[in-house]
Amino acid sequence: MQVSALLLAISTLALGVYAADELLPVSFKPTDFPKKTAPCKALNRHTNEIKNIEIKYVEINPEAERTLLMVHGWPSLWHSWKYQIEEFKDDYHIIAPDQRGFGSSTTPGDVGSSGTWGDLAGDLVCMLEHAGVERAICMGHDWGAQVCYEAARMRPDVFEAVIGAVVPYIPSASGQFIPISVLDKVVPKLAYQIFLSNVDVAAKQLNADIRRSLRATLRTVASPPPDTFLADPNSYMGAWDGVKEISPIPFFTQEEEDYWVAQYNIQEFKPTLEFYTIGDRKLSWQFTHDQGNYTISQPALSVLPNNDPVADWVSAAKILGSDKYVSQLTTKTLDGAHWVQLENLREFNAIVRNWLDALPAATEKKAEKAEPEGVGRAAGEL
Repeated sequence: MQVSALLLAISTLALGVYAADELLPVSFKPTDFPKKTAPCKALNRHTNEIKNIEIKYVEINPEAERTLLMVHGWPSLWHSWKYQIEEFKDDYHIIAPDQRGFGSSTTPGDVGSSGTWGDLAGDLVCMLEHAGVERAICMGHDWGAQVCYEAARMRPDVFEAVIGAVVPYIPSASGQFIPISVLDKVVPKLAYQIFLSNVDVAAKQLNADIRRSLRATLRTVASPPPDTFLADPNSYMGAWDGVKEISPIPFFTQEEEDYWVAQYNIQEFKPTLEFYTIGDRKLSWQFTHDQGNYTISQPALSVLPNNDPVADWVSAAKILGSDKYVSQLTTKTLDGAHWVQLENLREFNAIVRNWLDALPAATEKKAEKAEPEGVGRAAGEL
């Protein structure tokens, strides 16, 4: 794959006009569901030690035949799936975790190189074992989509199907690792990732006003950020300097926004920046690239927005050749910006439900678990 082609694909912005769904109520508050705790093992690559971590997750309707695992991205929480939980909670066994470093889910203590895609996929397997689940459909948003794709690639015995929202499957098939410091020269809206890779400086800025940081990020087409947002390699919040008070998050009630602020106050932003460090990103690419198997054979649904201010993901998927590596891929597009499952929830839910309904019948569970709970979850070795 040519680097220039990838740059062109990601840099093409999808522009348009779209009226988001209004703020719709759900039948639950974020505090209604007590979180469960999966004890897992994780490698701290900085000290070369195996650490005990805790992955917190919400579980609903465990008696249902099929499990739908909902995986968030950045900056997010399990609750970003509130409309999908409302839609599917009566039909599916729902498991929605806070990924390591988010909320009360802990980390092995090394944000720089111990939060790879393989590590996070391992957390999912550990959590499913804790919940007594042997087969699941993995649905991810943003970086959560890539974690689900990687989990499906690495453990087809566990993940029977995969849904990726916003971000298409990014195979590690290219001949070289491409750092953001190269990509941002052509894709200005990725410059923020350079800033976030300097985790101490970035965390200090984001932690200064957690509510403001979250409000700045969780926007819609109808309530967008400034045009220069995300384009500064030296600041994440700088584009908002002229705005005294950022308006509330459009798809949350006041109580829901307060919940998010409280959850981010637990560990603040630093441990969530694992998606952006050079160490984690290069190790994620290297692990998959060295294996030489980039294919996903399970049924897969890619739901891509038409109005994400960061990138035209439809064009990016074509250049990346996602369909070449995902043999049973279905791609759907819909209007909306980055938080499309919250912004255009009706169409998103309809796309997902129609695709789920067409899946083959669930396979029978295995008689015994493959290995004890929490074992072998370090270094992405699943």
